[in-house]
Amino acid sequence: MARMDARLCALLAGAMTVLGANAASAVTLPEDADTVCKGLVGGGGAVKFDSATLQAPAQLTVAERGPTPSGRVTPANPAFCKVLGHVEPTDPKAPPIKFQVNLPVEWNGRSVQYGGGGFNGVLITGLALPPAYPFDKPSPLARGFVTYGTDSGHESKPGEPPQLFALNDEAFENFAHRAYKKVRDAAVALMERAYGKKPEKMYFMGSSEGGREGLTMAQRYPDDFDGIFSRVPVINWVGLQHAGTRSGLVTMGEGWINPAQVKLVADAVRRTCDKADGSDDALVQDPVACKAAFKVETLRCASGKSGNQCLTDAQIKAVDTLHATYRFPFPLANGLDDYPGWGVSGEDTPAAGPTGGWVAWWLGTAPPAQPPAPNNGIAWIYGAGGIQYVFARDPKLDVTTYKVEEHKARLLEVSSLMDSTNPDLSRFRARGGRLIMLEHMADYAQSPYAGIRYFESVERKLGKAETAEFARLYTAPGVDHVGSGAPANVDMLSVLVDWVEKGKAPGDLEVTEQKDEAPSFATLRALPLCRWPAWPHYKSGPMTEASSFTCAP
Repeated sequence: MARMDARLCALLAGAMTVLGANAASAVTLPEDADTVCKGLVGGGGAVKFDSATLQAPAQLTVAERGPTPSGRVTPANPAFCKVLGHVEPTDPKAPPIKFQVNLPVEWNGRSVQYGGGGFNGVLITGLALPPAYPFDKPSPLARGFVTYGTDSGHESKPGEPPQLFALNDEAFENFAHRAYKKVRDAAVALMERAYGKKPEKMYFMGSSEGGREGLTMAQRYPDDFDGIFSRVPVINWVGLQHAGTRSGLVTMGEGWINPAQVKLVADAVRRTCDKADGSDDALVQDPVACKAAFKVETLRCASGKSGNQCLTDAQIKAVDTLHATYRFPFPLANGLDDYPGWGVSGEDTPAAGPTGGWVAWWLGTAPPAQPPAPNNGIAWIYGAGGIQYVFARDPKLDVTTYKVEEHKARLLEVSSLMDSTNPDLSRFRARGGRLIMLEHMADYAQSPYAGIRYFESVERKLGKAETAEFARLYTAPGVDHVGSGAPANVDMLSVLVDWVEKGKAPGDLEVTEQKDEAPSFATLRALPLCRWPAWPHYKSGPMTEASSFTCAP
């Protein structure tokens, strides 16, 4: 029988011990795992399993660079059967939905579906670390989970706008929700063929667009997953695209803010709010109170002056626009007619790869251009392209001339497909589902206040006590969209498994900031991860240790 090496066996055994006696029952592929794996090729109907290859165990590696801190880490994996497949489209002009399923030789009876990111278009392999995952923990696959992901039904190509696929209705609907459901069902069928049984517990973990996908699954397909982790989800998707575009438009010309002035603003925010929690750790622990306290007008240039040590009227207007609510002239799905503005703190977070702080997400290193240029902020690249390809469906549109009122029907259509804002999670709750949301409070890719507002809408719909039975919202101060800037690593998979399978509801947790350097992945500092609406408050002791803080309103 195909075997994992001794170290990976030990990792898997340790992980299963951590998961506890109530863990799903383990299953091993039959004696000739290679033959079983190759026999999975084929399929009927629209679902095709194109290839299946038994992969040998692989050791952990850390790349010199990566798109995110965790993106540098390729975790160790055991022997597994790698299956590549696709779902054929109904519209011959639509692309297929591609997917990858990883079947470990030693299976713990569970599965994890990974969400995507951005506009997707890249196959999610299910082999990486899941969102927020500590760098030194065995991967879900190494812990015995079947893992899988999809490209959401289209493939992005170099030199093409990432939104180009949206001109095809079926491709866009697959991106909205159908791809994740179809791939989930295909993975279940594959597990039953390989192991002779369906998974006992199913989990979904996603960040950003993947976080939206997780919430979408809870809202549209409440019977499909037992536990869902949604990190920094792009919840009100239509609102985000329009608010991001607005924030870009106001920085055209004199409103653009250069990197030195970004630091000027960030320093002013820290001076205003850093010590409010009792510590002087260069971290704003209560960004909600800080947003009310910080006044960008204090940085206004004296009459006739300009330079890196002050902001002009046009630049102050740009900052106020970023912080302000974006309002639509009509309601979108679930009655929402606005998108909350962004908060404060982390403005100068250094880029981790292509992402981090104002420069990466909002401003870029040059003012917005049409068509968007590679050195523009990601929000402009995504938002302006979204206006052209998704809403107006006119790739040559001058975005400065776009008027929301002229595209009302399309906005309502897209909102009904994309906005995961339905607060009625009663079916998900009734079937025993568990949901954990995590918002990063220095996130400039999407507003964390959108997620906070959604969670509070669930509490209003179902009741606070009822919501606490199945859902949690955590907020991480100082952390940017991808997990940089402050402690952000936490094993939410184990938290979900404990809640789903043992009934152990999570309280306040702990997040760590780790070096992404093997072999130690040393912890640099740790903080409490507080349940909303509490924030970390300093008590006493080293400011790098979570025990020195307490969660309080």
